[in-house]
Amino acid sequence: MTRTVVFTALPHSLAEMKALPEASLKAPEGTAALTVAALCLYPENRDECFAMLDYLRGPRPLSNFDKQFIRDRFMDKVDYVPRSFFLGATPGNNYSPSQPYTLEFTDSVAQFSEEGYCRLDIKSGGADTPRQVTLRLKPSTGEWFLWDQMLLGQIRKPAEQDPWA
Repeated sequence: MTRTVVFTALPHSLAEMKALPEASLKAPEGTAALTVAALCLYPENRDECFAMLDYLRGPRPLSNFDKQFIRDRFMDKVDYVPRSFFLGATPGNNYSPSQPYTLEFTDSVAQFSEEGYCRLDIKSGGADTPRQVTLRLKPSTGEWFLWDQMLLGQIRKPAEQDPWA
């Protein structure tokens, strides 16, 4: 099953993110999509990115290890990695997504392998295999919180950075 989330604009603050319908966290794909949007903000405003991710993680905020992991992934100026998940973003166009910003998630083979968890796959325009986002349901509220994301791995360099392009 394909789950699509569309943003007319990406949020630049926690307040803007909370104003989006997906911020209700009632659908796993909404939480996953907001995770991608938050990671897109990191190069511009890391503190706001972390605040957004903390909101998405609910009762389990980012640890210092989590923050360092994200810092390490962006150390080589790979700000294009989170943009690569939007439809239309490819190495050839330097990962410039189509407008409006559209994300398509597919149910992972192990989507509901453990009760209370949901794993969604998302394709990157620069990778051969999909990446995963794992969400955890808080039954008392019906909210899906970010549990784990495997979105920041290496992908093909954009054409402007690839001497072999």
